[in-house]
Amino acid sequence: MKLYVLVRDDLKTPGYKAVQAGHAVAEFLLEYGKTPGWDNGTLVFLVVKSEDELEYYQDLFAYREKLYSSFYEPDIGNQLTAVAVLGADTLVKDLPLL
Repeated sequence: MKLYVLVRDDLKTPGYKAVQAGHAVAEFLLEYGKTPGWDNGTLVFLVVKSEDELEYYQDLFAYREKLYSSFYEPDIGNQLTAVAVLGADTLVKDLPLL
């Protein structure tokens, strides 16, 4: 099973996006620990246009009862910057790669 990481494309730089994605993965591991279905296997980094779109996907993951973790960046007013989700292949299939 793949761990998908969605990050906002409207963030400052590619490096900043990568850091936010890393935070979301760390949050996922803190929340779920060693998770059946993902044992440091495939990571897929995807982009969404904005915080609003990221919130849409976060709500979709909750509704579909997927395992997911969100990261809110304190340095920019606790904005939602990235979400990591396990096994959401069909839900994220149309999103572009980071």
